[in-house]
Parts: sequence; C-alpha cells; structure tokens
Amino acid sequence: MTNVRDKLLATASKTAVPESTNYSVHSRDSDDQNQQPQRCYLGLGGNLTNELGTPSEHIHQAVATLQARDDISHVRLSSLYASKPMGPQDQPDFINAVVEIETSLPPLALLAVCQQLEQDAQRVRLRRWGERSLDVDLLLYGDQQISLPTLTVPHAGIRERNFVLVPLAELNPSLVIHGSAIADYAASQDWSGLTQLT
Repeated sequence: MTNVRDKLLATASKTAVPESTNYSVHSRDSDDQNQQPQRCYLGLGGNLTNELGTPSEHIHQAVATLQARDDISHVRLSSLYASKPMGPQDQPDFINAVVEIETSLPPLALLAVCQQLEQDAQRVRLRRWGERSLDVDLLLYGDQQISLPTLTVPHAGIRERNFVLVPLAELNPSLVIHGSAIADYAASQDWSGLTQLT
C-alpha cells in the first residue's frame, strides 16, 4: 500500500491543469483577481475502504498531495468528523473534513485538481449520494460567486450541511458565506449525527 501511495504522491504534483477558461464570476476585487492567490476551502469525505486505504487515509493522502503541489500553499486540515449518510442509509458512515488552501489556480483548474484527487483514490460513482472512497468539493473560492454548468461556488447546499459548516467554522470562525457570518447558519452549531474523531 505504501508503494502505491508513494507513486500517487509523486505523480499528483505533476498533474496537468486546464488552461484558463472563460467563465463568469462576481467578486469585490478587480478584474485581475484570478491572478492573485485566493484562500479556498475544499470539502473532503468518503466512506469506502479500498486497496489504497481507509476513508481517513484517503483524506490524509489527498492533503499530502495538495501540500506537494507548487501552485498550492498554506494547507490546513480540520479535524476529521464521522457523519451519517446524507443519501441512502444502507451504507457506512462518512468521514468528513475541510481543508483550507491558498492558490493562484483559476477555479476550473482547481476543480480539475479536486477531480484528480478523487481519481487517485479510485473513486467509483455507484449511485447518487452513495458510497465513495473520496469526494472532494470546491466549497469556497475567495469571495467569488461562480455559476457554471460544471461548478457552483459557494457550493450548493453549503448552508444546510453541518458536516461541512462545523469543520469550516473550526478552521475559520469569522468566515462569511453569502454575506452572512458562518456562525449565523444554524447548521454550523448543529452536531446532530456528527462525531469529532481527531
């Protein structure tokens, strides 16, 4: 298992990202904001073990891959949380976390990195909201609002999901989402179905 992970780590830092793509964004800063490092938040979760590791190991491997990239810095991981499945209940509990990063990658390129992390963990999409080895969502990209066929930022449903807001608040209790402080969202204080593991 260690050899497989070492190979993934060695190759992930070289992962190609797509060239700049035209997209519509709204932010409070200037038009060249995409060239400046942005503080971003990624949601990570999974509930399947495979030959590469357990859900917790998949998360830690993804974080190690992010840390190895030259275009990503200041990587901080929240605690890990066990949570009940949001979809079908005939599946294992999930392990969730949020990671904070700084990057100058444009949003779609960062999305490609997230998708590559899922592939590195050998994610297989079995059913909607079903089992997976690793899910990586782009939750927040600076203060930008992005609406595209392939990407919505802030992430859809972020305001109702305690397994996202609780670790987000742990990393940044002064965070503002959709113009409101994270503490103002009830889900950020709701520990129903959540257990802090680390």
